[in-house]
Amino acid sequence: MCAAFVAFALTTFAQDSAKIQKDAAKWVHKKEWGKGLKPNIYADVNKVEFANQYQRNKAVWDKAIAFLRDSDLAKLNPGKYVIDGDNAYATITEAPSKDFDKTAWESHRNYIDLQYVIRGKEKIGVAALSSATVIKPYDGSKDLANYTAEGKFYIADPGTFYLFFPNDVHRPSNKVDGFDVVKKLVIKIKVVE
Repeated sequence: MCAAFVAFALTTFAQDSAKIQKDAAKWVHKKEWGKGLKPNIYADVNKVEFANQYQRNKAVWDKAIAFLRDSDLAKLNPGKYVIDGDNAYATITEAPSKDFDKTAWESHRNYIDLQYVIRGKEKIGVAALSSATVIKPYDGSKDLANYTAEGKFYIADPGTFYLFFPNDVHRPSNKVDGFDVVKKLVIKIKVVE
C-alpha cells in the first residue's frame, strides 16, 4: 500500500507540475502583465518563476515594465534611473560589446535582471545554475557570483527582452560582428522569497 501511495503522489505531483507549467506559459503568452508593452520576452524564459515573482511583487514589476514600455529609451542618457527605491532601478549603458573571452557567466541572488538592447546587437548566454560550476564565490556586496557553464546563446536586439532569475546563470555583452557599440537597459528587480 505504501508503494502505491508513493506512485500516486508522484503521479499527482507530475500532473500538478505540468499544470503549473501550462498555466504559467498561458499567462506569459497573454501578456496582460505588459499592458501594451511592445518588446517580446525571450521564448525560453522561466515562465513559472516569472509568474511567481510577478504575483508576489506586482506593484514593483508593474513599475519596472512601465519604465521599459513608456520611456523613450533611445533618448535617455547612460546612467542610473530609480524606478522604486531599492526594489527596482535601471541602468542604461552605451559601450562597446566585448569579445567572448572578456565576458563571464554570472548570477545574482538579490535581484532579477531584465536586460534589453536598445540599439545594436549582442550575444547573451543562459544556463541553469544547477549545471554551472562556481569559479568566483558569491559576493553579497556586489550581488554576484561567476561560473563556468555550457549554455544556450541568443542574439539580443531591440524587440526582445530577457529575464534572468537567481537560478539562471547568464553571460551578457558578447560582441556580434558589425555591432561595436551597444546601447542597453538593465533593470534590477528585487527578488521576493
